[in-house]
Amino acid sequence: VQLVESGGGLVQTGGSLRLSCVVSGNTASAKVMGWYRQAPGKQRNLVAHIVGAGTTYADSVMGRFTISRDNAKNTMYLQMNSLKPEDTGVYFCYADFGSGYDLKEYWGQGTQVTVSS
Repeated sequence: VQLVESGGGLVQTGGSLRLSCVVSGNTASAKVMGWYRQAPGKQRNLVAHIVGAGTTYADSVMGRFTISRDNAKNTMYLQMNSLKPEDTGVYFCYADFGSGYDLKEYWGQGTQVTVSS
């Protein structure tokens, strides 16, 4: 399974970006899919994830970011609105497939998002 992110870039404060994560596997069978963010010099932190029909967001992005997926296109999205400089970082998508001892986690290579003040 391979994941490829796109959609990152440079945007001004208050602007919007939509990240995409194309998955080579069948996203309908993924147990969990989500996005992490890693700011310079900091650890990677969860931004949002989808488990079944439910979604979870980090407090810092609640109300501004929306995670979604289109199983027909095997693609996951992260719509980011009202961007702030603290949203700057490399965004990674991930997906868990399988179950029990066969559960495996796959990651994309990351896409850079830079929000200028």
